[in-house]
Parts: sequence; structure tokens; C-alpha cells
Amino acid sequence: MSLGRYALLVLGVALSSFALAWLVALRRLDASALRAALFGGALAVGNTLVAHALVLWSARRSTNAFLGAVLGGMVGRMALLLLAVVGGVLLLGLPKLPLAVSLLSFFVLFLVLELTILHRHTGAISGAAR
Repeated sequence: MSLGRYALLVLGVALSSFALAWLVALRRLDASALRAALFGGALAVGNTLVAHALVLWSARRSTNAFLGAVLGGMVGRMALLLLAVVGGVLLLGLPKLPLAVSLLSFFVLFLVLELTILHRHTGAISGAAR
């Protein structure tokens, strides 16, 4: 799946999830907690888009390049997420709990989405090779 199509899918999932979360819980939060939840969601969206871009970039390269991009990218993305969360809490004064819950919830949701797409893609490739 192209990065553009994946980005549209991720944004659709994020907006739908936020709409559902608004109905269930977010509308009861104060403004700072809502900003923290949006910030966490935005971080998760950025993280999954970068992860997908790295997989696309490395897919047609050597195994070493693929592993370097995926594993090195994972370490780099984790470091950037940590810096962004610390910055959000310390510099922007965002509440920790809504930020963490939002970031982790969207992270898990997007991880499942990414693994599903990769599994379908690799399944189609291995099926075509038979």
C-alpha cells in the first residue's frame, strides 16, 4: 500500500476513533486533557506513518538494509516519541495520563493495522510465488 493511501487510512481511523472517543469520554475532559489526548494521537499518527515509510523504502533493498531501516527506525522513533512526550509534559504542561492513554491506545490500534496490512501484502507475495 502506498504511503499516500496508508496516510488516508490512518487519518480516517484516527478521526473515527476520536469521534467515538468524544462520544464516550473526551467531551467530559477539560481543555488541557483534551489537548494532551490530541497530542498523543498526533504522535501516534506520525509514528505509524514514519514506520510505514521506512518499510516501503526498505522493501526492495537488501535484508541488511531492511533490518537496519526497520530496527534502527524503531529505536529512532522511540527516542523521538520519548522526547516529544517529555516535551509535551514539561514544556507544554500537558497532563500525563490523557497523553499516555491516547498515545498508547493509538499506538496499539495502528500497530494492529500495520501488521494486518503487512501480513496481507506478504501473504499476497508468497501466494504469487507458489
